[in-house]
Amino acid sequence: MWFVFAAALLTLADSSDRQTKTLPLPDGTPLVIDITIGTVRIEGWDRRDVEIIVERRAPAASQFSRLPVQIAEVPPGVVVRALQTDGGMDPAFRSDVTVRAPRGAAIERIHVLEGRISIEGLSGSVNAEIRRGPIDSKDVMGTVRLSTEIGDVTMTGTRLTPNGLLRVRTFNGDIRLSLAARPSDARIMALALNGSIRSDIPLQMRDTWGPRWGEATLGKGEPVISLDVVTGTVEIKSP
Repeated sequence: MWFVFAAALLTLADSSDRQTKTLPLPDGTPLVIDITIGTVRIEGWDRRDVEIIVERRAPAASQFSRLPVQIAEVPPGVVVRALQTDGGMDPAFRSDVTVRAPRGAAIERIHVLEGRISIEGLSGSVNAEIRRGPIDSKDVMGTVRLSTEIGDVTMTGTRLTPNGLLRVRTFNGDIRLSLAARPSDARIMALALNGSIRSDIPLQMRDTWGPRWGEATLGKGEPVISLDVVTGTVEIKSP
């Protein structure tokens, strides 16, 4: 009981702050988000500007200097950073970032050391990487690259576009891809070095020994879907 009470006191002692900024984001302007520990959430909306909200948490307000925030127009794009100083990786210092951007925005890079990445309603391009933690997306299309070292990648309502790309990779975790519509044109490649592959779309499988590999060419053979896991399961669901 004493430990529960002590934990509650520590939680109450935490300090937090919130910074919000809205900036223009013309078509093709790259957006970069880089944080140490926390959650990054990207939401597409029908406006031409970008709204950025950064919420920080630290053991005390006097320690926010160890987690500086940058929200700025840095040519040629917009940069959001909340990195611990001196390469720190203390979980007591956390930053949660929410970004509402035009649906066709170019998210050049999202990089998180530990936490979570969520993406919803984008149709442009996004390149997201997290070292420890899951990635989930909903209703995305376009050029999408998602990577995690330890964590699952879950995608629902995903659509393919003629000039798009879907490349997903995890070293230790599962990939679950749910397509919004069955593609008539696509090149599908799935690899599981230590794991299994399941697909509603028939794949030509090579799984008698060693790594599991599945592939299929539909129609024109593009756009490309590339799904790789080292240890885990690849699952493709389609209407």
